[in-house]
Amino acid sequence: MALTRLLGSRATRSLTVLSVLVEAKRSFDRGKRIRGVLLLVVAVFAWKWALIGMAAQGVVKLLRRGRPSGATPN
Repeated sequence: MALTRLLGSRATRSLTVLSVLVEAKRSFDRGKRIRGVLLLVVAVFAWKWALIGMAAQGVVKLLRRGRPSGATPN
């Protein structure tokens, strides 16, 4: 249960919220308002559940990267 204690610690939650807020600001700066608003909502939930924030950051990185290298265009 050490992982549960680590993910639930105040420091981990704070860092997760901070990094999600940075991603939200980056989205707003790039003109992606909907993504920015969604990330702000995720930041609120990330305070309670750090794993949600971490998962959202992974999704944002996948979206930012675009299609996987093996994808074929239609």
